[in-house]
Amino acid sequence: MSHEFLEADPVTAARRLLGAAFTARGVRVRIVEVEAYGGPPDGPWPDPAAHSYQGSSVRNAVMFGPPGRLYTYRSYGIHVCANISCGPDGVAGAVLLRAALIETGGPDIRNRRGPNIADSALTRGPGNLCSALAVTMDDNGLDVFDPRSPIVVQLGETQPWQQPTGKAGPRVGVSRAADRCWRFWMPDCPQVSAYRRSPRAPRPGESD
Repeated sequence: MSHEFLEADPVTAARRLLGAAFTARGVRVRIVEVEAYGGPPDGPWPDPAAHSYQGSSVRNAVMFGPPGRLYTYRSYGIHVCANISCGPDGVAGAVLLRAALIETGGPDIRNRRGPNIADSALTRGPGNLCSALAVTMDDNGLDVFDPRSPIVVQLGETQPWQQPTGKAGPRVGVSRAADRCWRFWMPDCPQVSAYRRSPRAPRPGESD
């Protein structure tokens, strides 16, 4: 299961990436929280919260590329965040990686994140996750299914989101399309982010 498995709509791709193994620079983690993002109004998955909503640009071109590419960006110009592109080549879509459970490389992660961070917070939140995994802006466009890549994703045979205890809810901090249940997470994982609604979003029930 590789590129073809993510040649799907963003919600399906997000569910398939939940529980995937993510290996980067001596560290292996298990993805426990993701968010789906779509594309422009004339695409199959219009999403005003997505970077791709205004169309293709140099900044977001990876979102329009083939599935399985790493799309990196800076949140508030500071924190690097990582997505994995999905959907057919030429159609915008991506899955934001929000949190993970550490499997190997804990000391490296601790060194990168600092001595005073709680264990459960080391890989909680997209910016913290990239810091823990040493993902940088230079990684933009990497093929995460290429075994030669410094960053590799391995999809699991089972999808935890299919279990009765799986969770879904609105995305964190978006001001548009704020009511869509396009965030997926593993239950009972302390690494999962607390939900925060953007103060700029409409009241619950007044957004799509």
